[in-house]
Amino acid sequence: MEVYSHIRTPIILFVVIFAALTSLALGCKVGFYQATCPRAESIVQSVVKSAIRSNPTYAPGILRLFFHDCFVNGCDASVLLDGSTSEQTASTNSHLRGFEVISTAKARVETECPGVVSCADILALAARDSVVETGLPRWEVPTGRRDGLVSRAEDALKLPGSRDSAEVQIEKFAAKGLNIEELVTLVGGHTIGTSACARFVHRLYNYSNTNAPDPHIDQAFLPHLQTLCPEHGDRTIRVDLDTGSVNNFDTSYYENLRKGRGVLESDTKLWTHHITQNLVQQFISVGRPNQLTFSKKFARAMVKLSQVEVKTGNEGEIRRVCNRIN
Repeated sequence: MEVYSHIRTPIILFVVIFAALTSLALGCKVGFYQATCPRAESIVQSVVKSAIRSNPTYAPGILRLFFHDCFVNGCDASVLLDGSTSEQTASTNSHLRGFEVISTAKARVETECPGVVSCADILALAARDSVVETGLPRWEVPTGRRDGLVSRAEDALKLPGSRDSAEVQIEKFAAKGLNIEELVTLVGGHTIGTSACARFVHRLYNYSNTNAPDPHIDQAFLPHLQTLCPEHGDRTIRVDLDTGSVNNFDTSYYENLRKGRGVLESDTKLWTHHITQNLVQQFISVGRPNQLTFSKKFARAMVKLSQVEVKTGNEGEIRRVCNRIN
């Protein structure tokens, strides 16, 4: 499949789309730091690019870090806070990575503009830059978020789970103001990255106490997964979520769902549910128009996600370091 880095989307296309989107940003706007820290975005981009080129697994790591932040009390960098009962300690967040990249970006921005740029904005920018680095065209990110003061492990229960049905996923996204198309589009972020065997091994041997594998898994693909994740083997082993295209941000993830090669149960449910299947189908046909449709919709959904329950104005604070409040 053609890789997105070869696509040259006309700049005007994204300008028109995001001019409309960013007008909806409550307290946030594109270029928020233009006067107070004009090099902020380029500094973050440089740090993220360097990190991903040295270790490609940082791209999906940072993207999921952003997603897990926004889904728990909004995009306020609460997931970055350390603590014995912070969000980081929740089992659903045990696999998150990329914290050090955000900390490095924050430190470099602080050197240039002390006390100006929030960790929440740095994380939002880094998530965009991670996706761009793996193939999608760049989009503008509204900034102006403030950092949250609270991080509780129990709040992470709001996160979508790897065993969620399509109905539950729809409900959880709707609670954040995201519609079904945005759900299917954002879950397309699974086109990069991996999952631990622990998240899906239940599908491979004794699905729903049937003593048999999940019948929705392609029978030709099942032995591959069973080899990587033996029934009583190491459940921390990582497996590609998008077989054959783990480092490219493309639509092959959706094609794998159609073929019964979705790794997570929650992903597979998007193909077996009649409403979400129709939306998955729109990204399956191969070719440039299809890829451009996905890139535009993913960028639009990311902008909307980045506005979930943001703190602005006098809310929260601008942290000096991202892992603790001032």
